[in-house]
Amino acid sequence: MAQHRRRRTTALALGVPLILTAAGGLAYGGLPGSQPRASAATTAAPAWATATADGFASVNALGQNGTYGGRDGQIVTVRTLADLEKYATASEPYVIVVAATITMDPVGKEIKVQSNKTIVGSGTSGQIVGGGFFLGSGVHNVIIRNLTIRDAYQGVWNDKEHDFDAIQMDGAHHVWIDHNDLRHMADGLIDVRKDSTYVTVSWNKLSQDNKAFGIGWTENVVTDITIHHNWIRETEQRNPSTDNAAHAHLYNNFLEDVAGTDINSSYGNYSRGATRMVLENSYFQGFKNPVIKDSTASIVQKGNTFVGTSGRNESGGTAFDPKTYYAYTLDKTADVPALLKSGVGPRSSIGTTATASTKAAAATTLTVAKDGSGQYSTVQAAVNAVPANNPSRVVISVKPGTYRELVKVPSNKPHVTIQGSGGSRNDTVIVYNNASGTPKPDGSGTYGTGGSATVTVEADDFQARNLTISNDFDEASHQDIAGQAVALRTAADKVFLDGVIVSGDQDTLLVDTAAKEKLGRVYMTNSYVIGNVDFIFGRATAVIDKSVITLKKRWNGTSAGYVTAPSTAAGRKGILIANSTVNGDVSSASFYLGRPWHAGGDASLDPQTTVRNTSLSAAIKSTPWTDMSGFSWKDDRFAEYKNTGAGSGAASSDRPQLTDAQATGQEVADWLGDWTPTSS
Repeated sequence: MAQHRRRRTTALALGVPLILTAAGGLAYGGLPGSQPRASAATTAAPAWATATADGFASVNALGQNGTYGGRDGQIVTVRTLADLEKYATASEPYVIVVAATITMDPVGKEIKVQSNKTIVGSGTSGQIVGGGFFLGSGVHNVIIRNLTIRDAYQGVWNDKEHDFDAIQMDGAHHVWIDHNDLRHMADGLIDVRKDSTYVTVSWNKLSQDNKAFGIGWTENVVTDITIHHNWIRETEQRNPSTDNAAHAHLYNNFLEDVAGTDINSSYGNYSRGATRMVLENSYFQGFKNPVIKDSTASIVQKGNTFVGTSGRNESGGTAFDPKTYYAYTLDKTADVPALLKSGVGPRSSIGTTATASTKAAAATTLTVAKDGSGQYSTVQAAVNAVPANNPSRVVISVKPGTYRELVKVPSNKPHVTIQGSGGSRNDTVIVYNNASGTPKPDGSGTYGTGGSATVTVEADDFQARNLTISNDFDEASHQDIAGQAVALRTAADKVFLDGVIVSGDQDTLLVDTAAKEKLGRVYMTNSYVIGNVDFIFGRATAVIDKSVITLKKRWNGTSAGYVTAPSTAAGRKGILIANSTVNGDVSSASFYLGRPWHAGGDASLDPQTTVRNTSLSAAIKSTPWTDMSGFSWKDDRFAEYKNTGAGSGAASSDRPQLTDAQATGQEVADWLGDWTPTSS
């Protein structure tokens, strides 16, 4: 158990949250971005084929870096039991797409899955009937997603004769069980046994069974497990039962016992033996004995809701802080039932690829390569080829290389993805060097700040991933003009930046909106933003989540700067930095977290920056907010919540901190509203 704790400490010392390294995403030293290189078979794989786990399954330990399944192997589609068993039991990595209903023979058969596999249902058509999967000792790096596994029931409710589970593991590690519908099996739906560990179970529906979910059953206290966003409905026991788990983190689950049915709950979440359990923001409805624990076990409850429950509801003992192992964001407890009813189980968007019959609604891919091996040699040429008012996703796949050009995605070209096809986000670079004050080539004057952007996005539903966008304006050589030099400007709604580097000096990332009165939401994750002065700025509703913000010295070698400069309109949300790291090779106490930008002297604006659950290096000043252009930061909205690191500090009049109650309204979901960013 000490192994992954030591690795976690090392990661934090280097300034990168573990959630990023676990996904293979962010690297240390020099320019960030080195990633494990995919094989040729997976370079252009769909996002669901390369998805990685969160929670404890994302932790680096036991020689395994997170959980990513078979992403480094071939994608195969199976429709028969023979083919499913052939690939699931192979020694090579595979992404196995189940595209039909497969009936187990004999009833109760559990396929012995080997390491480095992703088994994923094709939309809602992947079903396993009359059996399931078994992961034996030492099996690791397995993903089971988007399947319906059902109907091994043999007619005896509390069946002691038929150990027919949907998913059973004995001594496995690094397993992710996600978006499945598990129901009506002979024994349990999920069994995590015999010291299995580093397991995440998320977004599943578990129903119509006597035993939902059992964990443990050894004397060893080694299992680390995360259970979140699961709808456990009409199950009698083990919801889950957690025995001798070192760390059990349960959050945002919905346990429902419907009145007037034949299935009645005997208990809900059970902490047994030496288990240490953290139970957060879960919703219990109609359950008898919703939360119980042994005298030797621990349960720490936070933010749970109980409606129509009865019997034991217990807590006590000491537990642990899950955020020392991985980052996560809680949904509001009141939202959990509706969120899970609509969100659990198989998704039509997972495991599916375009066919001739769906071509009109499917993604179109355009390729860009400097060497002429693609359809286009510049990124802008590919953007120009996207038809106006295109109704569906167009992916511009850019081969490795440095593309020195300006790119603009106009407002009449929505649903565009620009994606690097290399093994690292460093492999594909879009770069230019305009600044505010640079003469325009047509002689019509000079660029302004927004006009200096290397990449400009004005179209809604834009995505960028696995590439670098940079502005390399040479400020030292051009002291005659202003230093504002934007790398990326977004002026649209639903902009998703995933696994990118946005690099510059002053004014690196401009998160704008199409107009002051229009909403513009931006979600950045698993990424880097690099700069020095006001380098995350603008009036958009923007989230920087699970990312690294790298502070950079100025052109003359001095350390001084500002991370954010929001210009938020009144009544809107501004910039949220969450679950991230702020660091860089700069002097201690030399950077502010932000200052209010009242663009054009507009006093009606109400700038907002919230920085929460983020590691702050010693570079951050002890008074992290400051005034700008005659406007006091204290008249606007600047706050922190539960930040850590040498640059964090206690609440004071110069360092406001959110209360726990205030923090529940300033989470990622509050910023994004009805939009859930998904790769497509």
